[in-house]
Amino acid sequence: MSTGVEVGYAAALEKYAPGEAVELAALAEQHGFVGTLATDHFQPWLPTQGQAPFVWSVLTALGERTSSNFGPGMAVPGYRYHPATLAQAAATLASMYEGRHWLGIGPGEALNEHVTASYWPEASDRINSMFEAIDLIKKLFAASIAGRDTRFTGTFHRMESTRLWTMPAVAPPVLVATSGPVTARRAGKIADGIVTVGTSYDRAGTLLERFDLGVRESGRDPRTMLKVLHLNLSWAPTQEEAMAHAIEQWPLGAMAFPKGDIRSPQVFEQMARLVGPEGFDDRMLISSDVDAHRARVQKFADIGFDRIYLHNVGLNQREFIQTFGAQVLPTIG
Repeated sequence: MSTGVEVGYAAALEKYAPGEAVELAALAEQHGFVGTLATDHFQPWLPTQGQAPFVWSVLTALGERTSSNFGPGMAVPGYRYHPATLAQAAATLASMYEGRHWLGIGPGEALNEHVTASYWPEASDRINSMFEAIDLIKKLFAASIAGRDTRFTGTFHRMESTRLWTMPAVAPPVLVATSGPVTARRAGKIADGIVTVGTSYDRAGTLLERFDLGVRESGRDPRTMLKVLHLNLSWAPTQEEAMAHAIEQWPLGAMAFPKGDIRSPQVFEQMARLVGPEGFDDRMLISSDVDAHRARVQKFADIGFDRIYLHNVGLNQREFIQTFGAQVLPTIG
C-alpha cells in the first residue's frame, strides 16, 4: 500500500510495563522507526516476562507520544471483547488520531482469552468466529459513518440495533492476522490488510499470493491493501548474548507447534526448559551480525510486505533501537 516499506517497532507488552513500553516506542520513532505494533495480552507467555497491561490504554499513550501509525497485534473478538466493543475502541482512537490507527484482528489463544471461563472452541470455530466478527465490525463502521443504526445476528455474535456515535470520517483499516494460506485468501475477501508473524520467505510469499487472490475475488485492487509482518529477531553485540536472549526471553521461537490451546504461562515455562539453540533453526534469526538482520528484513520487503514491525526478543531494547536505527533502517527500501 505504501510507496516503500516502512520498518516499525513491535512493543512487547508481555515484557514491559506500560510506561516503559511507550518510552521505548517513542525512542524508536526518534531513531527512524515508523509505527508501533503493541501486543494484546491478558497474561505473559512466561511468568518471568512479568507484564500484561491493557493494550487499549497503551495505544492511547502511543497516540500522544508518537506521530506515526499504531495498532494492536492482535485484538481478538468474542471472548474478552465483544466485536462492537472493539469497534468502539478503534473508532475512538481513529477519531483522536486521524489516519494513524489500524485495528488488527486475530483468532486468539487460550492463554489470553480463556480468562472469561467460557468454552474454548476448536481452531476452525475460532477462525469462523473471527471472520463473522469482522463482518459485524465493518458493517457497524459503515452504518455509523452513514449516520444510521444497524443490527447483526450471526452464528457466533449478536448485536442489537445501534451505531457508533463517535466515528471518524474514514474507518480505521481492519487487518487480519493469519499464518495459513486458506485463511489468508478468505481475509483478502473481507479485510483491509493482512498481518503475519515472521516465518520463512517461501511461506510468507504464499500467504501474500493467497491474500491477493482473495482481494481480487472481492473486486478490489491488492495494491490498496496493507501487508504487514511482525518479525521476531534476536540481536546483541555478541553471538553468545543473542542466543542467550533467544533462549531466556523467547523460547517460543523454538516451539514449532500450534500454541493456541495452551492456557497457562506456567505450562509454557515447563516447555521452555526443553528449548536449546538447535530448536530455532531458521524460524528466527539469532545473530550479532547487523548485516544479516538487514538482509533478512530487506528480503521480506522484497516479497511484498509494506510494513515490517521488528521485535528484538532481548531486553537490550535501547541498544537495539539505536543500532538498527543507525545501521539497518536507512538501507531498507
